[in-house]
Amino acid sequence: MENKQTSSSILLSLSVLLGLFTLGFFIFKGLKTFSDKDRVVTVKGLAEMNMKATSATITLHYSFSGDDVKELLQLSANKKNEITTYLTGLGYAQNDIKLHNITVVDRQTYYQTEWRGGEQVQVKIDRYTTKQSISIPAKQVEKTEDIASQIKLDLISKDLTADAKTTYEFPELNSIKPQLIAESTKNARVAGEQFANDSQAKLGKIKTASQGQITIAGRYYYDEESSEGSEAPKEPYIQKARVVSTIVFFLE
Repeated sequence: MENKQTSSSILLSLSVLLGLFTLGFFIFKGLKTFSDKDRVVTVKGLAEMNMKATSATITLHYSFSGDDVKELLQLSANKKNEITTYLTGLGYAQNDIKLHNITVVDRQTYYQTEWRGGEQVQVKIDRYTTKQSISIPAKQVEKTEDIASQIKLDLISKDLTADAKTTYEFPELNSIKPQLIAESTKNARVAGEQFANDSQAKLGKIKTASQGQITIAGRYYYDEESSEGSEAPKEPYIQKARVVSTIVFFLE
């Protein structure tokens, strides 16, 4: 009987010890996990991508001013026909030449007040101004600026002076956004792993992540502050898309 009681006491003691050990182990793991939650590293990942224009347009603007609106409309029509003839001579098809509607500005007055010699005087001005433009697609995107300059010089030499402007069409940001985000996340992880190695730790899972706004550096868009450290492309037919992602990793 005594032996049975002794065995029961031993088993009970062992059970208590095992329970205390298990409890201590889980308390230790819980405290360690709790403390590990405070061990994080915040890193930034940069991704940049050059976007080449998919198309370009050259637009020629010209205007006339005077007091006889009928005469101005005729002058504008004559110039339109002569410029169109010149462009077809360069090889542009008629359906490539887009004629924009003419606009007429009526000031409804012939004089305006100006300061001259310290006093106000009435100065004669033209009552009407007509404005019109003609657009053509650029055949070679990379040479658009050169082509526009040559066309402008040719028109000046023919007494058909017009202002030549160039515009470019770029890919939609949504088409490159996934690639930019993936690249910035990858670069952030590389930075995080380097920090973890230097701290003799292991990079864990992502705690939080935020994607910065995609900024554009180029001829038409340039945010100097958000594009700090990123040089804007010099070619007008290239823009640089840039995004910075901020990611917080756990350290194990």
